Amino acid sequence: MGHFEKHLSDEELLLAIDSELPGSRAKEVEEHLSGCWDCRARKQNLEKTIGNFVEARHAEFDTQVQPSAGLRALLKANLELIAAQPVAKEKAPVTVLRSTRVRRAVIVAFSTAAAIAFIIGGVERTRIQSSAVYAEGPLEPRPTLTPGAVRTVNAAEVCGASIEAHKELLAIPASVKEEVFREYGMSAARPQYFEIDFLITPELGGSNEIRNLWPEPYRAPVWNAHVKDQLENKLRDMVCNGEIDLATAQHDIAADWILAYKKYFHTDRPL
Repeated sequence: MGHFEKHLSDEELLLAIDSELPGSRAKEVEEHLSGCWDCRARKQNLEKTIGNFVEARHAEFDTQVQPSAGLRALLKANLELIAAQPVAKEKAPVTVLRSTRVRRAVIVAFSTAAAIAFIIGGVERTRIQSSAVYAEGPLEPRPTLTPGAVRTVNAAEVCGASIEAHKELLAIPASVKEEVFREYGMSAARPQYFEIDFLITPELGGSNEIRNLWPEPYRAPVWNAHVKDQLENKLRDMVCNGEIDLATAQHDIAADWILAYKKYFHTDRPL
């Protein structure tokens, strides 16, 4: 492979990427790239850097966003690669390369990248701070806020009711959910990580009053909303099979649902 004393400038490579070179020069640049590994590698690095900027710009600021440290490292690595490439002392006299528009575009591109990194860094710091406090949430409700509340029903009514009969009770308004988070001092928590759950489920005669609702975590590693669902089904089956009475089931799940799980499933950890 031949050695090239004169390499393409970054501005010229950017114009080539955007297909903005004049026809004759575009052909020369294409021929140069076909034989110059250095310039071809720099062009690929520029394209990769631009692609990363675009992806970062359009990424949603959620659990899927890259950590700010990772984004800054990626940006720094790509810029260092570009800066490390040899630059010719003499460049081809192409007037368009020195245009104010191209220089402004380059400055704006890198300024935008820095701004994106700064913004995402701030969002990521907020996410980390929030997750440190709210990643799991309260495993059990606070008795002062959620002591539990029941409707006036008996075991026959509970066992004879269908799922459809509880739809109205299960439909918790968004305003009530927000109030539950506020009561627990969790206004900054991510709602998708929690179930605004009934301490005493409607299938056991629980009401939809706010004192029977609490933010139960989905993501807690051991005791979480999915595990409590198992207990709720177990207790309803036991009530309907005559193994325990309804009042006992309501009391046990409201007093300490984790202890009730261990008691009725005869285990110290979720099945």
